[in-house]
Amino acid sequence: MKKKIAGLVLLLAVMAVVGIVFLVQGQQRDTTEVTGYLGGEKIGLFEDPEVQDILMENYGLKAEYSRAGSLDMVTADLEGRDYLFPSSSIALEYYEDVHGNPRQSDIIFNTPIVLYTHRPILEAFAQQGLITEEEGVYYVDMAGLVALIQNDTQWSDIGVPQLYGSVSVDTTDPSRSNSGNMFAALLANVLNGGNVVTAEQVDAVLPGLQQIFGRLGYMETSSSDLFAQFLRLGIGAKPIIAGYESQLIEYAAENPEGYQQIRDDVVMLYPSPTVWSSHVMIALDEEGSQLLEALLDPKIQQIAWEKHGFRTGNFDASQDAAALSVNGVTEAVTRVTQVPDYDVMKRIIDTLGGI
Repeated sequence: MKKKIAGLVLLLAVMAVVGIVFLVQGQQRDTTEVTGYLGGEKIGLFEDPEVQDILMENYGLKAEYSRAGSLDMVTADLEGRDYLFPSSSIALEYYEDVHGNPRQSDIIFNTPIVLYTHRPILEAFAQQGLITEEEGVYYVDMAGLVALIQNDTQWSDIGVPQLYGSVSVDTTDPSRSNSGNMFAALLANVLNGGNVVTAEQVDAVLPGLQQIFGRLGYMETSSSDLFAQFLRLGIGAKPIIAGYESQLIEYAAENPEGYQQIRDDVVMLYPSPTVWSSHVMIALDEEGSQLLEALLDPKIQQIAWEKHGFRTGNFDASQDAAALSVNGVTEAVTRVTQVPDYDVMKRIIDTLGGI
């Protein structure tokens, strides 16, 4: 009798295990691996475990990537790629110029171009009348800053004698990286009297752009590399850089102890005016379209802002800066100029690429 009971218990246990296995297998969904080219500033988002879990559990997707500059990815080998995720609509228009219309495209995030600098330079710029502070947010007069650069103003002339050479803003290579060509677009408008440069006006501003960028020497091809150098090398090597608002927000979220060490020195300046950088996903096939739609998930959009600093795809939407651990972030970006159209930007990029 005992043997029969033991056998029955064993049988029931085996049946339970088999049932659980079938249940789990039934609940598991097929996983689709999606691969493409990604701007370096979004790597932290794609490697975020929360984002990966949402993509896997809700959409059955695993996002893989290779890092590439926004313009470089357009002309890269696209064999086996499902998507491109550059950082501007200019890259989308470049893609359309080279390859034709993609299967699908949409703006997933927006982020403004900002300047990163150090406290002594902020104070020197304030003495020059270039800084406006509103509720703890710093704005820099771009026309005044460009005048300092064009006049070959020495750092010592504005009260920063510890720095060698003349005032300049380091940026990425505008012929290869989006943050560089967005900053070039901003400078072009400033050189055009604050008006958006047209095809008829672009030749007049090109010499000024060549002068500004020609003094910079070697330029990084990745905004993430430039920002890392800025933090690592300090004020002497990188006094000011142009980058994305998202970069400091993400750094503070991922490295709270590191941010506490630099928060009294590193300052984010919003150019007045600035330009928006639109992070456009270009879907090359059905798998790319699935990832595009998944990234619009409200939970992913919230994580993208609070942990990685990317604003939503809506230009007009304000974001809750109180949810961030970074000081000096504006609720809404309002001091904005438009990026010149594609033909003008292509002319600018081609010219600066020959420096």
